[in-house]
Amino acid sequence: MNKYRTHNCSELDESNIDKTITLSGWLHRKRDHGNLLFIDLRDHYGLTQCVIENNNKFFSILEKIKPESVLKVSGKVIKREKGTENLELKTGKIEVAIESLEVLSDAKELPMPVFGEQDYPEDIRLKYRFLDLRRDEMHHNIILRSKVISFIREEMLKIGFLEFQTPILTSSSPEGARDFLVPSRLNPGKFYALPQAPQQFKQLIMVSGFDKYFQIAPCFRDEDARADRSPGEFYQLDLEMSFVEQEDVFQVVEKLLTNVFKKFSNKKIKSTKFPRIPYKEAMQKYGTDKPDLRNPLIIHDVTEIFSRDDVKFDIFKKLVKSGSFVKAILTKNTKDKPRSFFDNIDKWAKEQGASGLAYFTFEKDEKITAKGPVGKFFSENSLKEIMKICNASIGDSLFLSCGKEKELEKILSISRDKICSDLNLINKNEYSFCWIVDYPMFEIDEKTNKIIFSHNPFSMPQGNIKEINFDKPLNIKAFQYDIVCNGIELSSGAIRNHIPELMYKLFSIAGYSEKNVNEKFSGMINALSYGAPPHGGIAPGIDRIVMLLADEKNIREVTLFPMNQNAEDLMMKAPSKVDEEHLKELNIKLDLKKS
Repeated sequence: MNKYRTHNCSELDESNIDKTITLSGWLHRKRDHGNLLFIDLRDHYGLTQCVIENNNKFFSILEKIKPESVLKVSGKVIKREKGTENLELKTGKIEVAIESLEVLSDAKELPMPVFGEQDYPEDIRLKYRFLDLRRDEMHHNIILRSKVISFIREEMLKIGFLEFQTPILTSSSPEGARDFLVPSRLNPGKFYALPQAPQQFKQLIMVSGFDKYFQIAPCFRDEDARADRSPGEFYQLDLEMSFVEQEDVFQVVEKLLTNVFKKFSNKKIKSTKFPRIPYKEAMQKYGTDKPDLRNPLIIHDVTEIFSRDDVKFDIFKKLVKSGSFVKAILTKNTKDKPRSFFDNIDKWAKEQGASGLAYFTFEKDEKITAKGPVGKFFSENSLKEIMKICNASIGDSLFLSCGKEKELEKILSISRDKICSDLNLINKNEYSFCWIVDYPMFEIDEKTNKIIFSHNPFSMPQGNIKEINFDKPLNIKAFQYDIVCNGIELSSGAIRNHIPELMYKLFSIAGYSEKNVNEKFSGMINALSYGAPPHGGIAPGIDRIVMLLADEKNIREVTLFPMNQNAEDLMMKAPSKVDEEHLKELNIKLDLKKS
């Protein structure tokens, strides 16, 4: 190849025996056998074992050199002795007898090991991310990410999409999170915003007469970190199509994701035709609009049972009279589970802030009874009715919770996951996708009690425009949709509102005046006024797709240089202070509150 290497560290095999070669790479590990010193040399491609005898002039140098130093070695390829082969490596049947050695870069004492997969604190890993990325698992995750993006790009081009790049410096817009603002030197007192998503631009591309657009788009949101969300920035497959309905978007995305997951994973896809689940149904059955459909447990509404005279569970009955609901999770064939199984789930629910989970098991001797702490409060007829509502059988168990609807959705959603996990019901070798559809256009903000957009404000409402009852905005559904896989939301999307008059009307319901809309979305409103096609799209998260494919639980495990939980780049020390001169140029004066 060149002066540094004739081969990479995964190429050599028995066909190279007796050839003199040169390798370069990192000192992965070494093993001193007294008269012999073995090293594993590592590069991007793999490992090769090298050996040097103590009579070699380079032996003493290699003895002292620290792990992760960069070496160039030359020598002859020899066959490993029988019984010492490593069949897990492509190079495992040979080794290189070192004849000469050059230290290209000497490493300091490591703050964290690269060999092995030790669990180090995240802050250490992020501060020394360049070391962390050398670890085998991380290295492969990032390679996977690159290959996934390349494959997606190829697939999109195949089906007629064109790749465009939209601006990074743009105007602020209410997308659901805080903007990152950039001061303008040439326009004192004014700010650009980094795009939360290319939402307006992708719609403007459609208005400009292009038919199918995509980009691997960087997005910036000043929001808190969580396992499936990085603070600061992330990447998404942003796509938009003209003259389409909801199902047209679904078909493109289903085919794309099916192809991606089949190519990069051996796990089974439960169905390549993703189920469509209305938002209301998802909340009723799963307590969340991000259901993991590998979990077979369903939430049932049994509120009506507590109006019966033959049910004596007075605590729940009083709460129901005051407007609360009672909902239940049924577990099949759990009558033989020990008391501790049920008590531990009840205890766990209390730790999550709930009042607990009441429970009982359906039994039958001469008549149907309920075994458990609250079983005595239910008559046989009431139990039969519960069994009918929940599709229960003798030997099944029921977990019950009572409260306001939003509270119940929250606790029963996580309880569903907890119970499923304790019962080991999840098939971990499966991907289960679904669409959540028919989102409400508006919702009530719990803090302000005002009507707000529940999703994307640029979405098209469902139904005949002339027949929509704007006096009952909470009943209006939108052509908005989410795609979910294994309980992780991959993306939100929508068919867009391309009618300016309708947009003004919908924004007015959410408290925006026509003047507000014109100020915030002048480019969009103006463009829509000159002939806009019906259009729609979606933007699956690249990071989340790769996280699922890599079987990781945290998005930072598939991202090159992520920030920590406090939105800090510990490696580059960002965010950082800016000198006074720079601030003066930008017409910015800091007024920091003393902590």
